[in-house]
Amino acid sequence: MHFIRPVWLTHGGEKKDFEVYSCHISPDGNRLVTAAGDGHVRVWSTDAIYNAADPTSTRPRQLASMSYHSGTIHTVRFSSSGKFLASGADDKIVCVYALDPNPPSHAATFGTNEAPPVENWRIFRRLIGHDNDVQDLGWSYDSSILVSVGLDSKVVVWSGHTFEKLKTLPNHQSHVKGLTFDPANKYFATASDDRTVKIFRFTPPGPNSTAHDQMNNFILEKTISAPFVASPLTTYFRRCSWSPDGNHIAAANAVNGPVSSVAIVNRGSWDGDIHLIGHEGPVEVCAFSPRLFSKQPIESLPRGPNGQLIPNFVTVIACAGQDKALSVWITSNPRPLLITQELAVKAISDLAWSPDGKNLFVTSLDGSITTVVFEEGELGYSVSIEENEKALAKYGGGRRGAGFIEGPSGLLLEERSKEGEIRGVEGRMGALMGDGVGQPATTNGDNQSSRPPNMLVNGTNSAADARTEPTPDSKPQETKDPHAAKLERLKQRVTITKDGKKRIAPLLVSSSGAAESSLPRTQLLASASNGQSAANDAPKTILDLSKPFDGLPKGGLAALLLGNRRKLAPTEGEEEGHAEKKLAAASRNGAVPIVSNTVDGLVQAQNTVPVSGQVPTPEFIRPAILNASLITSQVRLAVPKVRSIVVGGFSSVPESNPQPNVSAEPAVNGNSVVTAPMDLMFEARNPTGPSPTGRPEDREPSRLAVTRRGQPVWQDFLPRSVLLVTGSQDFWAAACEDGSIYTWTPAGRRMTSAMILESQPVILESKDSWLLCLTAVGICYVWDVKNDSSPHPPVSLAPILDIAIHSLQAHTTKAPAVTSAHVTSEGRIVVTLTNGDGYAYSPSKYVWQRLSEVWWAVGSQYWNTADSSVGNLNSTTTSSAGQGAPNVSAGVIPYLEKQTTNETLVRGRAYFLQRLVKQLLPREGFEGLESSVSIAHLENRLAAAMMLGAREEFQMYLYMYARRLGAEGLKPKVEELLRILLGDIYQDSEEMGASLDQAIADRTWDSSTATLCGWPRKDLLKGVVLILGKHRDLQRITVPYAKLLRVTEGSSEADHIMET
Repeated sequence: MHFIRPVWLTHGGEKKDFEVYSCHISPDGNRLVTAAGDGHVRVWSTDAIYNAADPTSTRPRQLASMSYHSGTIHTVRFSSSGKFLASGADDKIVCVYALDPNPPSHAATFGTNEAPPVENWRIFRRLIGHDNDVQDLGWSYDSSILVSVGLDSKVVVWSGHTFEKLKTLPNHQSHVKGLTFDPANKYFATASDDRTVKIFRFTPPGPNSTAHDQMNNFILEKTISAPFVASPLTTYFRRCSWSPDGNHIAAANAVNGPVSSVAIVNRGSWDGDIHLIGHEGPVEVCAFSPRLFSKQPIESLPRGPNGQLIPNFVTVIACAGQDKALSVWITSNPRPLLITQELAVKAISDLAWSPDGKNLFVTSLDGSITTVVFEEGELGYSVSIEENEKALAKYGGGRRGAGFIEGPSGLLLEERSKEGEIRGVEGRMGALMGDGVGQPATTNGDNQSSRPPNMLVNGTNSAADARTEPTPDSKPQETKDPHAAKLERLKQRVTITKDGKKRIAPLLVSSSGAAESSLPRTQLLASASNGQSAANDAPKTILDLSKPFDGLPKGGLAALLLGNRRKLAPTEGEEEGHAEKKLAAASRNGAVPIVSNTVDGLVQAQNTVPVSGQVPTPEFIRPAILNASLITSQVRLAVPKVRSIVVGGFSSVPESNPQPNVSAEPAVNGNSVVTAPMDLMFEARNPTGPSPTGRPEDREPSRLAVTRRGQPVWQDFLPRSVLLVTGSQDFWAAACEDGSIYTWTPAGRRMTSAMILESQPVILESKDSWLLCLTAVGICYVWDVKNDSSPHPPVSLAPILDIAIHSLQAHTTKAPAVTSAHVTSEGRIVVTLTNGDGYAYSPSKYVWQRLSEVWWAVGSQYWNTADSSVGNLNSTTTSSAGQGAPNVSAGVIPYLEKQTTNETLVRGRAYFLQRLVKQLLPREGFEGLESSVSIAHLENRLAAAMMLGAREEFQMYLYMYARRLGAEGLKPKVEELLRILLGDIYQDSEEMGASLDQAIADRTWDSSTATLCGWPRKDLLKGVVLILGKHRDLQRITVPYAKLLRVTEGSSEADHIMET
């Protein structure tokens, strides 16, 4: 070991050398950068430093000097990619520099003895976000983010691509003086004078990520305070370091009793009882060597059966601080390997290791910069960098290289892929600038040409679901954005400079990179109701569902699960079996004894005193008469009460002639809501008075009437009380309390005889020609009223009410309540429950399928129903010839996920599951949990979209899935996806026919059809290949498909140039 301290390696002043506060080594090891009190960032040649003792050396010493700060520079760091250099100073500014390959255009600064610059480092960005001195900063290991900390107690996260401020973390209560990143790229740690070290978990953002996209990123994972409860507040820095294997954090300025120490914090549990003790003063800086070491030479290390090294490596750490001493420790030895006293005259401020781990650079406040060179074997024997990546693999780490181009076709494919993304970026920039704000946004499969009519169902008279009546000469009115004029004024704002000239001040917008993120981001919506938070909470789409049932009580439709045996509740003072004998005696003459179903069992009904006098008519007349089938059924749902008036309605606007500017939500014009009444109303009036004959069975008939704008269309009478009504443009339907269903044509002709069910209907919904009825015993019926048929036998709700996990017991069990039940335009049943789950029934499999659940909400990175969640993914795709196909089941999946969010996350029901996932993430074996759950969530969305026939959503989710597979580098799944998309893409679609059976047949991955979920397989395959084309490590798989699709054709000249 020897020391190198060249005389010229300093920040010299007129009377003394300036204090040097920070240093760092470039990733290639060729440059040393230092920052000092003179306000200069200086870049030195490490080769010149190592050969400083050679008088014949002619190598340039100082490569560049930058002075863009107006004060003392406290920290300077190279990015992990080596592309950028960042510095932070007491002028509250973070400067980012980039190396210009062109030679410097200027000589040394006039009036100084500075050496002329050798390299051309130019200022790239000036980042303003701190309110006080910037004390430290750091780059993530993939250079995706830059984090700066300062005396304003803030932790500011910047994008490593656009340098836009992504988030400000105000978690600390005092000055933040240290920062380190996890080499596995999962966490970063900050150290503060509030005597804590805080661990933040993050997901690397993509190039196009914005601050809104990162609202749920950079989450505080743990606050560590035990080793620092009595740490002194006199240190200038608290620079901590993360070990290269990701197992430990070395935290400076810790205490162990009255003694200063360095605390070693274990990953995952975030605790530790190991302290490095020996320094007489507070330790201000720690630095792990970036390489792993072995005690023996590599050649003599034990190896496994396949020749791989058996891991038994150690790490090396250097510590220094106010006692002006340097100590070097190795994890296999409880005592320091090296102690150097009085290495400097003043406190040591920073330490930096060379990438090979053999050289250590030390800076001090006395202005000195010292290099410690270790000989081979003194620290141990460094192993290859691949061993670091193997050690980090268990934490989900590992940096994927740039890969190699798979020939000229691979390069052309990569260019085509990036061209599409750049077009998407330009469109997003235009949205930011307010371009095209008058056009309504299309999100989640919103197809303006297939907008279904809105209707009122079962008594609701909400005008929000109304649709205006079309007029023959009506023209769509342009929707004006109230912010458009303001944006235009900002874009054209004129300012006057100091010399009196007029200039247009540019509107500051976020810069964008050249690639899109694999994670979801918010889609910019320029709608007139953007300012309404309530409107933005709902998916921006027209749902292909029947309208919500208005009669459900708050909290959903209550449900009970019953065991196989129901016994009478025991009564005190009576012998066993007395109640059963009493009921048996009462039922001898054909009477039916009335009992109440309680938690303790069946209880005999009690006599009540009749109410005397005149009783006003309530909103409901009485409870419905329960059917005897409820006694034996294991599923019971709450039955609606008999109301005096039951009203339903819908607009008669046909789907083929929609109003282009009328949405399912009320349009907002200033502060008033523009609504329109229903023009067709279906009203059922039940008798409210006593029976004319005095017998309860002789009741007045219920009167049913359909009116158009107040004028009667037809009228009918039923001898039973009506519970529910519904209607569409194809039929009207009413359900009575005896379980009978009646249907009429729009003109009032009865379509079929009464359909008799086993129990009372509790939900009645309609969509197009489909009618859904849910009965009190949990049986779902679906009929195609026009064709007088049913797509499948009646299906029970018992499986989705968790009946399988309840034992057969004698007591009732409360089941999840039903919050909604709908039917789609294909006759699919869609049900949501209070536990957050959303289900749809598959008529081809005769089974319920869970499409949404809380597990995705707490574990997937793609869970976000309030912001379109599918992103703007059409940038790399081509238009399809099938744009006119109907958009089946549009918005069903976002609707179900929104219901899950409302029932679980918003109401706090997922709190414990969130805690569980948070605790699992840092544990060994669960490193890839978040990534695996996110991919599984996308696969679940794809399967659900295909089952429902959600054409637009299937394409969007498919491209999201392909983007994530490319980012993760999952070659087996990529190869499988491309293979199944290929299918029979060259089969003539006209030969396949266009029947309904064919439309359903293309909803399986391995079908022999030329289409998949309504899209030509060729178009889907081309879009996926273009998305994956930029990933060089996958080009060996994607290039053959690109050639097959002729994506790279038309560039034969470019191929020839590259080949030569």
